[in-house]
Amino acid sequence: MPANHDLPRHRGLSIRSNKGGSNPTSPPARKGFSFSSLRGSIQPELARKLYRVIKSTNSLVSAHEAAGRERNNIAVQLSEWGEQTNDDAVSDISDKIGVILSELGQAEDGYAQDLEEARAVLKTIRNTEKSVHPSRDSKARIADEIQKLKLKEPQSTKLVVLEQELVRAEAENMVAEAQLTNITRQKLKEAYAAEFAAVIERAEKQKILANHGRRLLELLDDTPIAPGDTRRAYEHGSAARQILNDAEDDLRDLETNQGQGLEMPAEAEPVAESIPRSSVETGTHTENGTTLHDRGKHVEVGSTEASPVEAS
Repeated sequence: MPANHDLPRHRGLSIRSNKGGSNPTSPPARKGFSFSSLRGSIQPELARKLYRVIKSTNSLVSAHEAAGRERNNIAVQLSEWGEQTNDDAVSDISDKIGVILSELGQAEDGYAQDLEEARAVLKTIRNTEKSVHPSRDSKARIADEIQKLKLKEPQSTKLVVLEQELVRAEAENMVAEAQLTNITRQKLKEAYAAEFAAVIERAEKQKILANHGRRLLELLDDTPIAPGDTRRAYEHGSAARQILNDAEDDLRDLETNQGQGLEMPAEAEPVAESIPRSSVETGTHTENGTTLHDRGKHVEVGSTEASPVEAS
């Protein structure tokens, strides 16, 4: 089961609290290998192919980290754009959608960390392959010397010594090969079991967030109006806040169920009729003694109220 990357949530109800800074709890950017092409060229033949897999996975991890950062950038940009439209409905919905997008970025970053952990497991196989290479070389070298000596000096007394060395080399190689096959099967299974679990976790988070994002869109009245007409005042601020609270609850339930090895129940597709249009009570769910509603709309970045959802 992939590691839980979500820190205790202090999720605000506005993406605009990100202005002017970044989340101090965000993990530091990973650093890639230097001289990677040189390292690849000096790998033993036995370990070279797996080295390429590990190197390519490193690029994949970096791509998902970049995707997470871009999600967060887009979230902030969307919120800032909505704020300057002078349309209360567009401003509020774009801001709440920014929160959803930012949490999607957080899920992407968590997925990248899980990939990195699976990649580290594959390195165990590579390192074992590298350790087996000398014993294979030694066995082959001694066998080759014996063949050459038999052709040149069939009666040489050195043959006996070489044959004894070959027996020892074969015994050492037999132990190394057994260790390699055991570790290869075990770690291959472990690495990709972790990766597939991470894929499932990411997909379930994405589904939860996307469904709640669609619920937010249902709150935006896009009925065309004639020139000169005035739209009805936006009255769904409470409903929008409740949707974010629902998303937080669903993500928390997902983490709880994953920790207990349970599967999430099938989630109903959001429909317009299921979304309260008025008199929706604001969230009363608490996190560390503070309600999401009480945390307000504009939490200062860098304060103790900063949240993982606000900066991936």
